[in-house]
Amino acid sequence: MTIALATTTPAQAQNDAMTPIAIPAQPDAIVLGTGPLPGAKNAESWHSQYGSRFARNVTVATLTPYLPDPAKANGTAVIVTPGGGFRTLSMENEGSDVAKALAAKGVAAFVLKYRLNQTPATMPEFERSMQEMFSGLTRAPQQAQQSSQDRMAALAPQLADSRAAFALIRKRAAEWHVNPDRVGMVGFSAGAMLTLATELTGGEAKPAFIGLVYGPLFSVDVPAEAPPMFVALAADDPFFSNGGFGLIESWQKAKRPVEFHLYEQGGHGFGMYPKATTSTGWFEAFARWMEMHGWLKPAR
Repeated sequence: MTIALATTTPAQAQNDAMTPIAIPAQPDAIVLGTGPLPGAKNAESWHSQYGSRFARNVTVATLTPYLPDPAKANGTAVIVTPGGGFRTLSMENEGSDVAKALAAKGVAAFVLKYRLNQTPATMPEFERSMQEMFSGLTRAPQQAQQSSQDRMAALAPQLADSRAAFALIRKRAAEWHVNPDRVGMVGFSAGAMLTLATELTGGEAKPAFIGLVYGPLFSVDVPAEAPPMFVALAADDPFFSNGGFGLIESWQKAKRPVEFHLYEQGGHGFGMYPKATTSTGWFEAFARWMEMHGWLKPAR
């Protein structure tokens, strides 16, 4: 669920209005074949905000590769999962910008544009619906986290898209210079929830590792072979900073690897935005964590 409630720069503050834009060309996007969203009436549309681009009313899921130079490819792949409350997707700040940074480190990155819950077709109605949703979350953050836990069980379209993304990458692993056993996933806000749900609900996805950036931290039942997990959150996040650290404790009790970064400031939705807060360093911390586990070294 991403809205840049974090402290913005003056330039970002001037661009905080949601402005409709034409759907950009996406020549490299691959349709995942999970079908159109059942019962969808409103067509996909895009808007700009904070100098970044967002998609909403996504009814057909796609996966867009951002591949490193084959000479630098290390065999690791990461599915990048933007957030937006399952109503919109932050396609640049939590999508392509992250994917490009991963590709620069030799990682094959893939932005998942998953299907979304339908929202009003007009921008004024959409803005009102988002304000109501976020207002409810800030009033009752603990209740919001519990509802997030319950919502994991109702993510059938999004989970189908996530699993299809893993299947496609492994099917084309040789073409994309990917080791099928080194496919991980990193998600932001709602995308972090989908990333966690992909692991917890089982199936054939089996992420090699997961990264959760400003997602909810409710307790879960951890699978016996749960992958290493990286978590980043700002202490002033208005949605998820006041509900405890049950997820971290769950991973620890299960004796599974976990790394947790709690930044003093950053708010919610900081992503790849350049900021003066230390939360801006989450990506390099994530890359160092990947390097520590050997995922940035060439695969055999």
